[in-house]
Amino acid sequence: MTTASIIHSHTHNPVDTITLDETARHRRRLKMMSDGGIEFLLDLPEARLLRHGEGIELSDGRIIEVIAEPEPLYEVRAESQHHLLQLSWQLGNRHLPTQILENHLRIRQDHVIKDMLEGLGATVTEITASFDPEGGAYGGHHRGHSHD
Repeated sequence: MTTASIIHSHTHNPVDTITLDETARHRRRLKMMSDGGIEFLLDLPEARLLRHGEGIELSDGRIIEVIAEPEPLYEVRAESQHHLLQLSWQLGNRHLPTQILENHLRIRQDHVIKDMLEGLGATVTEITASFDPEGGAYGGHHRGHSHD
């Protein structure tokens, strides 16, 4: 079976694409199939989030482009930049994967979090979009840790 252990930050002349939601893009080792039917074994040294637009290099040199599949999200908007920072802190304090954009945030839909954000003055809108949250502070993504 064809393997893949190199990820490029950009793609040039991909032979195919692989469309995955954010959860399915967080991988280390898994048998995968591109949108056009190319089977390969993803075999990375550690788990990581495959980002939209990155290229997975197959052992034969072909490149598969990663496409972030649109999924149901909330778009979170604030009254000011300072307010947006406060909302970001609240989400980070709850260890919620968050995509930070210039003037708004994106998070997975969760009615409890929506109620909290609206209670803090945010405007929360249901959208369908690709989700590309920030990585962890220590180079990982979705890593657990202890407060001990």
